[in-house]
Amino acid sequence: MILAAAGSIALAVIVVVLALIVLSAFYRSIRLIQQGYVGVQKRVGRYHTVRNPGVAFLIPFFDQIQSVDVRETPRTGDQQDVITKDNVSVLVSATIFSQVIDAKAALFSVSNYEVAIFQLARTTLRAVFGGLTLDEALTERERINAELQNQMDPVTEKWGVRINRIEIVDILPPSAVLAAMSLQKEAEQQKRALILKAEGERQAAINQAEGQKQAAILAAEGQKQAQVRQAEGEKEAVTLRAQGRKAALIQEAEGRAQAVQLVYDAILTSKPTPELLAVLQLDTLSRLVESNNAKLVVPYESAGLMGASQMLKTVLEAAGGGGGGAGRNAGGSAGSSSGGGGPALGAGGTSGQK
Repeated sequence: MILAAAGSIALAVIVVVLALIVLSAFYRSIRLIQQGYVGVQKRVGRYHTVRNPGVAFLIPFFDQIQSVDVRETPRTGDQQDVITKDNVSVLVSATIFSQVIDAKAALFSVSNYEVAIFQLARTTLRAVFGGLTLDEALTERERINAELQNQMDPVTEKWGVRINRIEIVDILPPSAVLAAMSLQKEAEQQKRALILKAEGERQAAINQAEGQKQAAILAAEGQKQAQVRQAEGEKEAVTLRAQGRKAALIQEAEGRAQAVQLVYDAILTSKPTPELLAVLQLDTLSRLVESNNAKLVVPYESAGLMGASQMLKTVLEAAGGGGGGAGRNAGGSAGSSSGGGGPALGAGGTSGQK
């Protein structure tokens, strides 16, 4: 009985051990690879293949698999002290964005690719900053990033790692340099402010001069237009006055012509006698005497006037009728007087000519 019980216990232990071995083998034969990773499979210690994300079946106790992160990974290094080309010590820190592109090379070409990248970044950073001055280091970060990437890419490619980009996080010069830079910046700002002020005053003066120039031009143009309009107005006024005088003279001439025509028509219609003409001549002579002229012009044909007066006398005597004797005596004396007055009229004519 004791032997049978011992045999049963031994059999149960063997069964349990076998079950554990089977379970362990089953567990080792199945691996789950997550997205963003790849599995590097080794068989009996040697590289076999690379498994993609998903379920991977292995040979228990012979195959092993190691996961490798193939996502882009940022690695920020600590601050390190570097010396620039002009012997200024600055603290620099950078962030490296790297990605494994060959899992086999990343595991078998270098013992630890993460540490290798970190150390390579430190040495490359020192080399790049050593070739730059402080001003260049502070103002040309894009150039620094490009040079770091260009120097690190050929090395990391052998490790199956690609450097996507490198970003300088911070550059800290010494406090004394920062104080000097602050003073320099303040002086530059003051200089710029003075320059801007001077340019503003200059532009204001130019604008003011331009405004005065435009105002003077506009004033001159306005004065010119006023003078032109005044001249045009005077011209139109002179023209209108001339046209008025012309119209007045024309109307006066037309009036005179009509008056002469009426007189002439009246004379022709009335058929004047020599006696009437003599009366008209004497009336005209009396008007000339009564005028304000300082000179009296007696016609050279004064004998005609004397004849007209003699004819008038004869008409009056004829109209006198019965008093003819006295009239004739008076007429004879008047005739003799007129005969003796010839020289007097001649003298008068002479005086008139003078």
